[in-house]
Amino acid sequence: MFDFDLVPGPVVNEILTRDRLAVLDLVKQTYLDHEAGESVNPDSYFLRFPEKPEARIIALPSFLGANVQLAGIKWISSFPSNTKKSVPRASAVLILNDYETGYPISCLEAAQISAARTAASAAVAARALRPGGYRGTKVAVIGAGIIARNVCEYLKAAGCEADEYLVHDLHAESAQALVEHLNGRLGQTAVRTGDLGTALAADTVVFTTTAGTPYVHTPFKPGQVVLNLSLRDLAPEVILASANFFDDVEHCLKAGTSPHLAEQATGGRDFVTGTLAGVLNGEVSVPDDQPVVFSPFGLGILDLALGAYVHRTARAERKAVEIADFFAETHRW
Repeated sequence: MFDFDLVPGPVVNEILTRDRLAVLDLVKQTYLDHEAGESVNPDSYFLRFPEKPEARIIALPSFLGANVQLAGIKWISSFPSNTKKSVPRASAVLILNDYETGYPISCLEAAQISAARTAASAAVAARALRPGGYRGTKVAVIGAGIIARNVCEYLKAAGCEADEYLVHDLHAESAQALVEHLNGRLGQTAVRTGDLGTALAADTVVFTTTAGTPYVHTPFKPGQVVLNLSLRDLAPEVILASANFFDDVEHCLKAGTSPHLAEQATGGRDFVTGTLAGVLNGEVSVPDDQPVVFSPFGLGILDLALGAYVHRTARAERKAVEIADFFAETHRW
């Protein structure tokens, strides 16, 4: 009852990267469990700093029933200025709590978990929203950081392999690094483009930027699939001209996201088409006469699902670090 483990980042990374198909399956199933009411996923809580308006630390509490039966919280920071020092923008920890007693059972380094669940959710959406496949198409990645790298890896694992990748980033060195990763490590055909318009014309457009306000104002065309992962790149008119799918509607329509701005502009939610889980379980169809935008706010239950998988695997392989006597009192008297 009073076991407590630490799972360090290299162990987390090794477990997640060895079987990306398992991660994809976990993310897909978690979306379906959430749609079926097997979760509690309250609002995320943002800690902001008056002297660092671009920075934040976010708490994502959640509970996942079904086959997981754990509660927990991810505490993740986003400090965009880190990238100027060649340090990753995000860092995180995940605490897992036993559902029977409420006691914490593990603390995991979670930047890898957060990146993997974000990338896997994008790949699950990409596969579902373009059922005809990716042969003969181009994928553009706008923003060439760690999330972008992970998305490209999970797209390949999911079988969403396009004929060509276009990479656009204001930081040319980052764009070139992702191009080299795609060409070298992933065996894809990729080129860097400095022209945003060229990237926006691709069949599939992936946004993984740190943009705080919209800069894309031209609507997409029917047949295009947009993975709106960074949530604030698109102006309201772009959202309103699209079919819009979400991981969770209530979560995504807040905090100044592009869909939130669209709701504020119109006073309604007529632009909401459905959830990704609705597509996965066959309750919602994907239109072919509109561009399709997937906007995931990022659900804490995804971190829980992957964290539980990593913790269970690390314990079985004796790679978790057990902290003896972590709790000072284990009896009431």
